[in-house]
Amino acid sequence: MDEVKNNILDAKDFAFKLREMVTLLEQRTRNAKIQEYLYRHVASSSIPKQLLCLALRLAHEHSTNAAARRQLPSPELVPALVDDSYFHFVLASDNVLAASVVANSLVQNSLRPEKVVLHVITDEKTYSPMQAWFSLHPLSPAIIEVKALQHFDWFAKGKVPVLEAMEKDQRVRSRFRGGSSAIVENNSEKPHIIAAKLQTLSPKYNSVMNHIRIHLPEVINFQKCYANISFIQSLQCLVSTFLFLQLFPSLNKVVFLDDDIVVQADLSPLWDIDMNGKVNGAVETCRGEDKFVMSKRLENYLNFSHPMIAENFNPNECAWAYGMNIFDLEAWRKTNISLTYHHWVEENLKSGLSLWQLGTLPPGLIAFHGHVHVIDPFWHMLGLGYQENTSFAGAETAGVIHFNGRAKPWLDIAFTQLRPLWAKYINSSDKFITGCHIRTS
Repeated sequence: MDEVKNNILDAKDFAFKLREMVTLLEQRTRNAKIQEYLYRHVASSSIPKQLLCLALRLAHEHSTNAAARRQLPSPELVPALVDDSYFHFVLASDNVLAASVVANSLVQNSLRPEKVVLHVITDEKTYSPMQAWFSLHPLSPAIIEVKALQHFDWFAKGKVPVLEAMEKDQRVRSRFRGGSSAIVENNSEKPHIIAAKLQTLSPKYNSVMNHIRIHLPEVINFQKCYANISFIQSLQCLVSTFLFLQLFPSLNKVVFLDDDIVVQADLSPLWDIDMNGKVNGAVETCRGEDKFVMSKRLENYLNFSHPMIAENFNPNECAWAYGMNIFDLEAWRKTNISLTYHHWVEENLKSGLSLWQLGTLPPGLIAFHGHVHVIDPFWHMLGLGYQENTSFAGAETAGVIHFNGRAKPWLDIAFTQLRPLWAKYINSSDKFITGCHIRTS
């Protein structure tokens, strides 16, 4: 300014210099945001050493202590696993600590814990630690079943469509994305776009635990596997139908829980909800006080510039959430939802991920289109892993809270004011918890 006043620098040169300074500041701000997103991506994708410690200690306990290898459930309780008079919950997880919090919160808040059956499905590497944990920490009178995917014959012997799709998806992403380094080095894209692309690299979005819910319901129904579909689709349908037969063929209704939720109320009233013939009971995510989390429509998940999407769906239609879902398996068995899911996953891979880029919710939104019954938002409050300004008082009164987002409560990047809602279901005096220095506050 002094140079302008003293006529050393004219107004045109001053404007040019000022623009350079503003551009430099904007670039620095952009770089700082991108670095923050990259650090958060690394932090959210890594496994904390405390969780590794817990898994290793429990695996050792499983191999050396017969009590940690007990059959779950005990033989006299096995009939309850297929008894539709119980409240059946399904939890798919490879995180022992997270699974323990879901189980503890579910049972502790149940008014009839003796009628609760929790089916825990995990992967091969986590099975021993998971079985050890629930063997040594029974939640009687609730019934806990722990099963690895590898225990199902279809997983060990046959081709599973969703696994094939996941393998292809991983290969496409590695070429399409070029890794986190290539993403952050892109100077032309806005920080929030880069953040979304980094999130697609998260192992969570290519985990079989995230896809398993689509394999819940079906009993054998071969006729639909030959109706107006291609030979390849027929084969996939037959394999998938056999696969579904192995999971919960005798049950008519289950509640599926993600492992980053906390139950804060008795969930038995969910069985009294009239689904009106719909398959999926879910909370909508386009209405609510939280304009960031509860403002999601199909246009937020699907690429409506692609004709396949634009011709089949309405961008303004309200989206819904995974995390706490009621599934009417009897109604599901009368549909082609599972086949539709696999078809669209395959189409997305063929298109180079141009239909959608992130997670299992987009194909779920497509597959369950027209089959969703909207439930009261009390049953599922979202966003506790996205933003720290979530109301603690509001979260405390919700039936189920969901730490969806990067800031999982077991990570160092968790929001400190919200973490106690999750941590209070961890026993701070437990020898495995103290031995691995897991924080409970």
